[in-house]
Amino acid sequence: QVQLVESGGGLVQAGGSLRLACAASGRTLGSYAVGWFRQAPGKEREFVAAISWTGGSINYADSVKGRFIISRVNARNTVNLQMNSLKPEDTAVYYCAVPGGLGGSAWSSEAMYTYWGQGTQVTVSS
Repeated sequence: QVQLVESGGGLVQAGGSLRLACAASGRTLGSYAVGWFRQAPGKEREFVAAISWTGGSINYADSVKGRFIISRVNARNTVNLQMNSLKPEDTAVYYCAVPGGLGGSAWSSEAMYTYWGQGTQVTVSS
């Protein structure tokens, strides 16, 4: 069992930045691929970004490319999502997730992820 905790959400004006963090309880995220997803009110959950367990492969949704950056911190027990040039349409609950086993690539499909955090709210005002 892997327990994930997201942090860093909040309210920001359009054009601003936020940095989300995903931390694992009792495990090192350095051993897992990590994906970030989001769900806006009334919409399906969608892929945002993912990083392979080695950090050598990164994948972004087209809607965030050039604005969001996913990275592992040096200690390799946190994965950050730096969000720049935020837009009102980025408003959503953001979730991080890891697969059921060690390793993994920068998958964009929810089906590849087994463990999910509780989510953190990001609200972008216009």
